[in-house]
Amino acid sequence: MPSRIPTRRSPVPGAPSGAANESRRHWLRAAAGLGAAGLGLALVPEVRVFAQQVQEFIEGPPVPDVKPEQLSPHVWMVYAKEGFPTQENQGLMASVIFVVTQKGVVVLDSGASLQIGQMAIRMIRTVTPKPVIAVFNSHYHGDHWLGNHAFADAYGKDLPIHALAYTREQIAGQEGNLWRSLMERWTNQATLGTKVVAPNQTVEHGQVFDYGDVQIRLHHYGRAHTPSDLCFEVVQDKLTYVGDIAMANRIANIDDGSYPGTFKYYEALRSAAGDQLWVPGHGRGSKDLLDTYGTFMRGIWEPCVQAVKDGIPLDGAKALVMKDPRVASRAKTMDGFDSNIGKYTSLAYLEAEKEAF
Repeated sequence: MPSRIPTRRSPVPGAPSGAANESRRHWLRAAAGLGAAGLGLALVPEVRVFAQQVQEFIEGPPVPDVKPEQLSPHVWMVYAKEGFPTQENQGLMASVIFVVTQKGVVVLDSGASLQIGQMAIRMIRTVTPKPVIAVFNSHYHGDHWLGNHAFADAYGKDLPIHALAYTREQIAGQEGNLWRSLMERWTNQATLGTKVVAPNQTVEHGQVFDYGDVQIRLHHYGRAHTPSDLCFEVVQDKLTYVGDIAMANRIANIDDGSYPGTFKYYEALRSAAGDQLWVPGHGRGSKDLLDTYGTFMRGIWEPCVQAVKDGIPLDGAKALVMKDPRVASRAKTMDGFDSNIGKYTSLAYLEAEKEAF
């Protein structure tokens, strides 16, 4: 995560500036003062284009449609290519999952912005005319919940938005505005206009929500990716959305998490849910996702544990991690590997030191 939030906004690409900007403001002032005559002026191409640019500056441009993919009888995904938020992808780097039930549509993570949420709503409407009746947020990282704004706008401020108590607290507190600002920075203001809409319903591990033909069971087994990772088992479909506790081909942020906590979480989740299609927030789902990502994570963790036991310093631990075949085999293909492996090795080493004492 960047060390600070920008204090100035960068210009939006394509937005007018300088003398042209002042000239267009003059046209808009003139149109506003002309009343009915201004309606004719609004048809002038220059004014119409500038009005669109102003709207996009206030809210950021729309996100292009991504056709939803059906994962199981009731579950669909608006897929986001793995990666990190950029101006080019407009922050679309975490998938939006939705479940079509007898009672309505249930959304599992709402995306990284107002604009992504709006696009997801358009895509849901291509699948079913049923309204969204609930949203669940898996954890407090903004790429998974900033789209709440769009759903609250479309379906009312009383739309149930569910999360664990700690996730609600973090989004309503400092993490909410931090993530809103970070997404603006990383996307060069493409997410402008997004407001923090925190969850309004607290849920707990083990709860089952009955939507008629579909039940969704909630799972939480302690600290993994964050202290409050919530997973969602769509019981009838044998599919569990795991958020960010595992990823297909992206090295995960574990700044707030735990390596041994992640392994314990996997064991408990497998024991409780059984054989599942495990669907991550980043990347494609698979039945062996927890195994493949867990193997990679152990390739970082276990050399660090051994290094601490042997009195090997951090630099030596990093060399051991890079030589481990479980890590080396992913180095050339995993998104964000080169820029993050050093940091997450350091985090593993620090946690191994704490575990040793």
